[in-house]
Amino acid sequence: MTEIEWWEYDDADEMAEAVAGDIGFIIESAIDARGAAVIALAGGKTPLPIYEKLAKAKIDWKRVTIVPGDDRMVPLGDPLSNVTAIGKIFIPKGARVIPLISQTVADYKAAGRSADAILQDLHWPLDLCLLGIGADGHAASIFPGPDFDEALNGPKERRALGVMPDPLPPEAPVSRVTLSKAAIVSARALMIALTGDKKREVLEAAIEQGASSAYPAGRILADVELPVDIHWAA
Repeated sequence: MTEIEWWEYDDADEMAEAVAGDIGFIIESAIDARGAAVIALAGGKTPLPIYEKLAKAKIDWKRVTIVPGDDRMVPLGDPLSNVTAIGKIFIPKGARVIPLISQTVADYKAAGRSADAILQDLHWPLDLCLLGIGADGHAASIFPGPDFDEALNGPKERRALGVMPDPLPPEAPVSRVTLSKAAIVSARALMIALTGDKKREVLEAAIEQGASSAYPAGRILADVELPVDIHWAA
């Protein structure tokens, strides 16, 4: 069974400070070990305060490559674009931020193949994968739908793929490109950051259900061999 440690905080700001410190330590350790770090960061609004604090760390950002753990099939600059939000914070610091979505590809399956090819050129495994959790139990953009089994059980060497959630989330009703489960669970460090009682209840249920969980997060975590740190604030 996956070893999981919960870290609880009084508020989201305290959590952001702690998680930013942990990510900074992982980045610096990777730079010390081989001169560079490659990390995947969660999209959405919850982790943005973490990234803002992390960007203030005295890190040699030119040695850091960042990819979104998933992204929506929208143009750069769109409010739904994860890489746009991440890039605004870290590109000015000198980090290399790599989009998963090709702006020249309209088909989500082809976009996934393009993202996979890009990730194949990066140092692997990831030094860190930071995940968020949806209220429906999804992680990255691994949702129920026609591509669910492929995202969970596709070839281990596949790092990214295109997915079409079914039903489409009302807050972002578009197709996605996401890291595969294999890419996520192979990371040298895996962290989850979430807020609110509802998401905590869902994640606890997903963990308890394990590999047979109806929640994507449960399926993912059941295959993780290294300890997982879960950071939660009310």
